[in-house]
Amino acid sequence: MTRPGSGLRPFSVKAKLGTLVVVSVFITTGLLMVAVRTRTELRFITVFSVIATLLITQFVAHGLTSPLDEMTTVARSISHGDYTRRVSGADRRDELGDLAQTINLMADDLEAVDRHRKELVANVSHELRTPIAALRAVLENVVDGVSSADPETMRTALKQTERLGRLVETLLDLSRLDNGVVTLKARRFEVWPYLSGVLKEANLAVSHRRLSSGSGNHTRKDVHLHLDVSPPELTAHADAERLHQVVANLIDNAVKHSPPHGRVTVLARRGAAPESLTLEVIDEGPGIPESERHRVFERFNRGEVPSPHGPGSDGGTGLGLAIARWAVDLHGGRIGVAESVRGCRIQVTLPGIQQPRG
Repeated sequence: MTRPGSGLRPFSVKAKLGTLVVVSVFITTGLLMVAVRTRTELRFITVFSVIATLLITQFVAHGLTSPLDEMTTVARSISHGDYTRRVSGADRRDELGDLAQTINLMADDLEAVDRHRKELVANVSHELRTPIAALRAVLENVVDGVSSADPETMRTALKQTERLGRLVETLLDLSRLDNGVVTLKARRFEVWPYLSGVLKEANLAVSHRRLSSGSGNHTRKDVHLHLDVSPPELTAHADAERLHQVVANLIDNAVKHSPPHGRVTVLARRGAAPESLTLEVIDEGPGIPESERHRVFERFNRGEVPSPHGPGSDGGTGLGLAIARWAVDLHGGRIGVAESVRGCRIQVTLPGIQQPRG
């Protein structure tokens, strides 16, 4: 396969320069022939030849240097932080068109990164402000004597502190993601007891039905959780800590969007490869519109579907599904929204033990 821009193309800069040389030679040769037939002095022919060649060269050079001047201006604007400028002529069928298209793509990427950075700062500031303000209000009330430091007040302060800690831990995970410093510690484990433990740690399988995770703090006593593992002796090979993040955040999202007295099902099945695993988290909520499915795993995306938050819900940070996708990507697996007749169905596929090729 030939790389774009390699070789000689009909409208490439190489072809244009070659054409310029050929035309100049033809003009000079033609003028010499005219001089021989008309017995014109050679010095006049030389002057005419030089002038004609310079005019053609100037015309061709202007077509080549004008886009370069524009690219220089746009590149200088980008270096100063203006990512809105674009280079025209990206539809040219030569190397300059390829360069213009590349600069425009770079500008698009830089503009997206800059937008995400601003969104990150704004959202993190907002998320940190809420628990800090609540914690400060509780402590100020205690200091001013408005309320006493009884167990209920301390539990309120502790809850906000825990939420702040969860958010900081989530941001640290994102930092590790961006820096690429997270390594997998995969091992073989039994799926049923592992998932049962994850649910118990999240307090979803006990009477309080309280789910606390990085994307929110939901107290839903009316949501029923069901675990379905088949076969019961199913085993898998993965990083247990990272998989815990995936399951906890997916259940958190499902509980948050569940209707009153809804049902959330965690389903686990054997995959195609040895020790591979297919996980599904299914809820009975409003579901995710097809137009939004490609965005639900983006950072700080909270979706446009109204969610029936339970008592005590803070609405989440919009980081849970982004963390889940990150952990799945670390395994080399896939995560996505699968088709479902009712509610939302998130499907996760982990590859298990990778077989050597050869």
